[in-house]
Amino acid sequence: MTHRFPIKEIALQAGLSTATVDRVMNGRAHVSPQTRRRVEDAIAELEQQEGQLAARGRRLFFDVVMEAPNRFSREVRLACGSVLTDLHPIAIRPRFTFTETMSAAECSAILQRIAKRGSQGICLKVRDTEEVRHMIAGLADRRIPVVTVFTDLPASRRLAYVGLDNRSAGKTAAYLMHKLLPANGTVLTTLSQHTFQGEEERYEGFRQELDRLRPECRLVDASGGGGLNPETRREVAEKLGSSPPISGVYSMGGGNRAILQALSEVGQIPGVYVAHDLDKDNLELLRQEQLTLVLHHDLQSDMHTAFRHLLAYHGIGTSPSGETSDVQVVTPLNIPSRFNEPA
Repeated sequence: MTHRFPIKEIALQAGLSTATVDRVMNGRAHVSPQTRRRVEDAIAELEQQEGQLAARGRRLFFDVVMEAPNRFSREVRLACGSVLTDLHPIAIRPRFTFTETMSAAECSAILQRIAKRGSQGICLKVRDTEEVRHMIAGLADRRIPVVTVFTDLPASRRLAYVGLDNRSAGKTAAYLMHKLLPANGTVLTTLSQHTFQGEEERYEGFRQELDRLRPECRLVDASGGGGLNPETRREVAEKLGSSPPISGVYSMGGGNRAILQALSEVGQIPGVYVAHDLDKDNLELLRQEQLTLVLHHDLQSDMHTAFRHLLAYHGIGTSPSGETSDVQVVTPLNIPSRFNEPA
């Protein structure tokens, strides 16, 4: 068993004699499994304390860069604020760069500015392009780690990905659609952009699983609105003009008010509507039962995990295991209590 702490220190932490700890550390006989476990736990506790001591008094700047609708960015900002108290005594100073639309060139310019002024880490939600992957490689060379959040860039040199298993989320949506949709239905699918790798994985998981479960179902894709209401409404209205009546909707990228408005304008009310994320708009639509259900994941937990990856890179704590978030199926009847409106 390897370690970097004195035997006496481990013995004090474990509440054992130095002779007993020495026997455990050197793999000698006559040591019970319980004693070995106590020594292993003591070393883990000392490592945690060491990380806390190393963090005390340190100030780290983490940049959060995202291309997303304002309604989603707002929720991420709130999640980050909640996380900071959980990570005390580490002084984390988040800096936010949020835009609703961002080209690859604009993203590269933002990352270049961050590299120039310095950063201890970046949480990044952007489209998967070669130019951005190249920028991440340059940041890695400068020892500025990048954690991708909510949508991944798997071919890049990012440190980790944090967020949903998006393919599994898409399959979950397909299963629920299969159970709720009437026979021979037509399903409208919407992504903000196909170049968001996470949404693309949701779409592929949904398409493949629904084809397996309900091969007679037709999909009508009205993607490309960026999750923004005016653009999304225009994309959906254009597709509705030439499609059969819509029985179900799977919205992967938001803009649900716009989608519902476009459907209403042609006199259609889908029987099943599956959306993602409990932002302010979706909560209201869910309470009004205009959405059937929302696939949700805890943004606060995601940002906590992302920050822990960045801290571990700098020798503070350990990297979390199990990076992907669990998907929660939320209906109007089981909205999590922290989203409840005050009485």
